[in-house]
Amino acid sequence: MAQRVQGTEDLYGGYMRAWQRMQDVARETFGVYGFSMIETPAIEQVATFVHGIGESTDVVRKEMFRVFSGALVESLLAKGSEEGLKAKQRLALRPEGTAGVVRAAVQNNLVPQGSAPAKLWYAGPMFRGERPQKGRLRQFHQVGVEWLGASDPASDAECIVMLMQFFERLGFDADSLRLTINSMGDAACRPAYREQVRSFILDHADQMCDDCLERAELNPLRAFDCKNPHCAEVMADAPLVPDHLCDECAAHYAQVKRYLDEAGVRYEEDPTLVRGLDYYTRTVFEVEVAGAGVGAIGGGGRYDGLMELEGGKPTPGLGFAVGFERIVLALQTQGVDLGASEEGCVYVACTPDVRASVFGTVLALRNAGVRTESDCQGRSLKSQFKQADKVGARLCVVLGTDEVAAGVATLRDMHTHEQEQVELSALAAIVAERMR
Repeated sequence: MAQRVQGTEDLYGGYMRAWQRMQDVARETFGVYGFSMIETPAIEQVATFVHGIGESTDVVRKEMFRVFSGALVESLLAKGSEEGLKAKQRLALRPEGTAGVVRAAVQNNLVPQGSAPAKLWYAGPMFRGERPQKGRLRQFHQVGVEWLGASDPASDAECIVMLMQFFERLGFDADSLRLTINSMGDAACRPAYREQVRSFILDHADQMCDDCLERAELNPLRAFDCKNPHCAEVMADAPLVPDHLCDECAAHYAQVKRYLDEAGVRYEEDPTLVRGLDYYTRTVFEVEVAGAGVGAIGGGGRYDGLMELEGGKPTPGLGFAVGFERIVLALQTQGVDLGASEEGCVYVACTPDVRASVFGTVLALRNAGVRTESDCQGRSLKSQFKQADKVGARLCVVLGTDEVAAGVATLRDMHTHEQEQVELSALAAIVAERMR
């Protein structure tokens, strides 16, 4: 029997309804802020992610799924390396959404000189070669936003406010959401700070894990995110970025906090929050759910140099992404079913001798915008009523020989079991009104 790949899931039924509901809430929430939807390919050139995410990150070095055509696989096996491959032949499945959206913005000139910022949101699958576990899959789904061309700290605050509103509209208890923020500095102040952290790690080399010693040379700030408890204990004494911000970064961060205070958004400052991707500058943020046990359900920040890395002109940017699977798990701990059953339908039941007459009735109901089901398996009338209950029908339209001859239908309320006769000519309008 064919089986799905480990670390992937089939989306259907309530799970698919949850994914669709998340997108609906995103469309409603982000639309108020002026964001429009974008869809980029799930497959991009490797360079898109190397430029954006950073070659030193675990995502690029260890987790990115590479893609090769059959002919290329044979060539690679024969050569034993990728030497000689052109950039367009080096492909990967997207491990995150931002780099691809920024690539699209550069290639399609979505932020021309002097224009208003591009405000974009997306929803789709991402891919990482990780060990599957709770809330961490090889194919997972994200909803995210990218705001390209805005440099004012008000945009940072608006982005965070919008994110928190999105979570609350999904059904989260606002008091359970823990928002943490930090500033990572910029090209003016972060290099010197990175060097201080690097020196700190090397000074404590005998107490750090091998991964952190490797990070010291590639991206020392990632050591703050190490899951090794002893490394975390050592890094608690490391220099902190808020103490080493330049005046402009410090002023930007202070203004973001003032705006958040004005909006009434509760937050905690975490000077060790660095996020996992290299493109972040200045404001970064993350959201967890108390007691959910799934880690961060979303986060993001500012990335003012990413457009240049992808080949565009200097353009500020910021955004965030949220994880669908983790959000579903976190909502379940609060008793919220994001994929709860849809509103009930109408079931049209009939006796076998009038089966041909049902087609027009079903069509009229659907044309009136009513979700309608009927028997397509030759069931008995009793079995049809059971099926109506099974599909969650609120109303049942019953047609028999006498009803068809009289031009009427019996309309049954499936909850109260009350019945009435309705003219067939008025049935669709009456049912549509009842369902509303």
